[in-house]
Amino acid sequence: MSLPVRFAKSALTDLRTIQVWYTEQGVPVVGTRLVGEIVKRIERLAEHPDMGRIVPEFGQPFLREIIYSPFRIVYRRDPKTVRIVRIWRSERQLRLTGHEDKPT
Repeated sequence: MSLPVRFAKSALTDLRTIQVWYTEQGVPVVGTRLVGEIVKRIERLAEHPDMGRIVPEFGQPFLREIIYSPFRIVYRRDPKTVRIVRIWRSERQLRLTGHEDKPT
C-alpha cells in the first residue's frame, strides 16, 4: 500500500534554502543535485513509511527521520499519510516550538 507524501511549508523552505546556499557558494549544480537526491529518498517513503528511525530527541514512534548526510529528513508518519516536516543539517538537534527546555 502506497501512502501520499506531503510537505510542510517548513520543509519546502528548507529545500529552497539548501538550493540558495549552494547557489551563493557558486556551485548551483551541487545544490540542484542534493535537492534531487533528497527528493528521491523522500519518494521512497510512500512505499516504505517506516524505513526511518525514530527521532532520538523525542522518542515518539510517529516522528521519524532518514539521514542523507549531511541532512536529516524529518517526517511525521501517520496512519494514512507521510508528512515531511524539516530537512536540516544532520548535526543540528531538533526542538519543538514552545519547548525551550529541549536541547537545540
